Amino acid sequence: MLVQLLTHTPDPEQVVAAAARLCYSASSIEQLLEKSRTDREAFLQKILSLGHLSVLEHACFTFGIEGISRACSHQLVRHRIASYSQQSQRYVSHKERFAAVTPPSIAAQPALRERFDSLLDEIHQVYGQLLEAGIPAEDARFVLPNAAETKIVVSMNGRELRHFFALRCCRRAQWEIRAMAVEMLRLARRAAPVLFADAGPGCVAGACPEGKMTCGKMLEVRKEFAELS
Repeated sequence: MLVQLLTHTPDPEQVVAAAARLCYSASSIEQLLEKSRTDREAFLQKILSLGHLSVLEHACFTFGIEGISRACSHQLVRHRIASYSQQSQRYVSHKERFAAVTPPSIAAQPALRERFDSLLDEIHQVYGQLLEAGIPAEDARFVLPNAAETKIVVSMNGRELRHFFALRCCRRAQWEIRAMAVEMLRLARRAAPVLFADAGPGCVAGACPEGKMTCGKMLEVRKEFAELS
């Protein structure tokens, strides 16, 4: 898996701070931008603590993600306040060989790993035969598995990213999307450390929201995300 932060709003914390100040000030936008350079960190921390998160929607972050499975991307696109551009299985055929993601639980058991790889080999052969027979890639793709790798570009605003991290960085999230979300958070913190300092699963800043389904390791999780850099 490769996760890259391709681009983001220039100086996202200045933009968010200026937008927040505008709500409570008669000053010009230029004056607000200038003021946002001074006590920005303390002001943003106050805004976040008050739950005034709508101003985070003015900061946008775009990620390039490679080497995830279709099973993972199907979960990702359920986050609806976002923009996605995904590699098409209709226009991009896999004549050579389609790459696939192997879950660690399968990789850890040699006999099952062998059966898993054998099935992927068979799927590849059938897929190639369909293409050779003149079946269009848009129909041949019907035999491709959820394990097939994909590439995707995703853009989210700061508020939606925090919501995404709260759900997908949780230890109860599926392992692949959790690994992706944690890496996205690592990159987002580098670009906007104040906006994402307390971002992560719900138990980082409060009680575990999972109730009876909790992993029971809240202190361990908090330590993990406090040290994430």
